[in-house]
Amino acid sequence: MGKPIIGGIQQIGIGNPDTYKTWTWYRKAFNIDIPIFDEAATAALMLPYTGGEPRDRHAVLAMSMQGGGGIEIWQYTSRTPEAPKSKIALGDLGIYIAKIKSNDIQATFEHLKSQHFDLLCEPINRPDGQLHFYVKDLYGNVLEVVPATDWFAKGSASTGGIYGCTIGITAMDKSLKFYKNILGYDTIIFDESGKFDDLDCLDGGQQLYRRVLLTHSQARRGPFSEWIGSSEIELIQAIDRTPKQIFENRFWGDFGYIHLCYDVQGMAEMKAICESHGHPFTVDSSDSFDMGEAAGHFSYIEDPDGTLIEFVEAHKIPILKKIGWYLDLKKRDPEKPLPRWMLKALSLNRKKD
Repeated sequence: MGKPIIGGIQQIGIGNPDTYKTWTWYRKAFNIDIPIFDEAATAALMLPYTGGEPRDRHAVLAMSMQGGGGIEIWQYTSRTPEAPKSKIALGDLGIYIAKIKSNDIQATFEHLKSQHFDLLCEPINRPDGQLHFYVKDLYGNVLEVVPATDWFAKGSASTGGIYGCTIGITAMDKSLKFYKNILGYDTIIFDESGKFDDLDCLDGGQQLYRRVLLTHSQARRGPFSEWIGSSEIELIQAIDRTPKQIFENRFWGDFGYIHLCYDVQGMAEMKAICESHGHPFTVDSSDSFDMGEAAGHFSYIEDPDGTLIEFVEAHKIPILKKIGWYLDLKKRDPEKPLPRWMLKALSLNRKKD
């Protein structure tokens, strides 16, 4: 069996009620201002997660030129997206926190403070001694600003894009195997149990947890790997309560973090790896989906607790839309990173406020 090429976290999906309002917030907070696509269409293949019916939606995928994964801001247009029926707490099953990379934690904190964003705590040490802090977006989604050392380009902002996420799970050993064997997170940064001062500001953060922070020992490869960079996944298991599903009785695309998406090359190999570990594709576009400004092949699996992991094999991306410059990735070596100058040309599409 051949191995797929995992290029890193392409994006985290965020269900919300107003795509452009949400994107404005993320531009102002973290300079995530490079659009990859901005498209209205029908989500016809996600039927297992959209009540068995195709649903119209509007989505924007945006990234930071400084590096990291992007955000896919996803809004239903054929129905009103639903907020959680009850308060979501740390340790509930699914993606509870998105991680944003920073090269200066204190500078990022001061920037957000000056703009009166909803900061949940002052910078504080996590179990490995690294400073971090939490902030909420417009619709209550929690983001964690964490330190990172790998950067694609230098800019005026102290932040890049998505650096990972925190996922609520029920069985740590089972989840560790999943994230190691399928996604390559084979290195444990810390594995601690108890009550944690740095979680105290979060809903449910005063309770007992086992938390494991993971990263990958092997550098990511592929066309976008140098732009996306490395990442970390934090798994958190409630010890003294029974967690609930974050999307219980709701649809994928409703309020919250709806999926974690990886850029891959070799979708057939990815499918085989997932099946061999007991996690077959639940959604598969089978060929090339077309987003108008971008195209590729996408699929989904579920982690042991039902959290959605997406894989996207990009076939076409816009480099400079004004002159019709689109890149056909099928004609390139799948392991070779794209030239840095070519990716930096995407900054000419930057959305300015």
